[in-house]
Amino acid sequence: MARPKKIKEQQEEVTQNRIMEWYMNYVLENGREPGTVYKFAKDHEISESDFYNFFGSFEGLKMAIWERFFEHTLKVMQKSPEYAAFNPREKMLSLYFTFFEMLTANRSYVLFTLKHEGSMFKNAGQLRALRRELKAYATQLIREGNEEARARLVKRSESIFSEAAWIQLVFLLKFWMNDNSPQFESTDLAIEKSVNTAFDLYENTPLERALDFGKFLWKEKMS
Repeated sequence: MARPKKIKEQQEEVTQNRIMEWYMNYVLENGREPGTVYKFAKDHEISESDFYNFFGSFEGLKMAIWERFFEHTLKVMQKSPEYAAFNPREKMLSLYFTFFEMLTANRSYVLFTLKHEGSMFKNAGQLRALRRELKAYATQLIREGNEEARARLVKRSESIFSEAAWIQLVFLLKFWMNDNSPQFESTDLAIEKSVNTAFDLYENTPLERALDFGKFLWKEKMS
């Protein structure tokens, strides 16, 4: 009679975060994804229904992990007393620097899951939630910038800016994955130059930043 009580007590402890932690540990320790939800649940002494209370599949679980990375990034940024006074450019820089610090803390998992997916543009369904969250954040930033614009002619397109932000993040992800510099210093430079270039393009002063960014990319490619 004690066994059912023990299972019930353990089930009450099951959370979305715990399941994500179990999954990440599994792929890191085994070098592959779990074969089935049934086996994964059994290994952690929970029922399949416990898993499905939070995720519809492993694909949904992976999407949630990326979404959680982004949500935690926003929480860390917004705790900073200086954040509220940042302009849109500074907020985007802060977002990327903080986000890649988060990824670096989980680098082994990120490298495994992205390399396993192949092309981040074509096959990475797990990034769909991240894409949605990033585009929403970028849209918010451009709205802030537009509110500060004095003339209608200098207002920027929210849809173009948000899509450009996503393409930029994919570029930075690929760059970071291949970055062998100490403490990923080259990625920090890529973030700074790419963000400054993007905002300068919208502020109609692109030439100097674009040339500087192009030189940086050429140097990194040839080194």
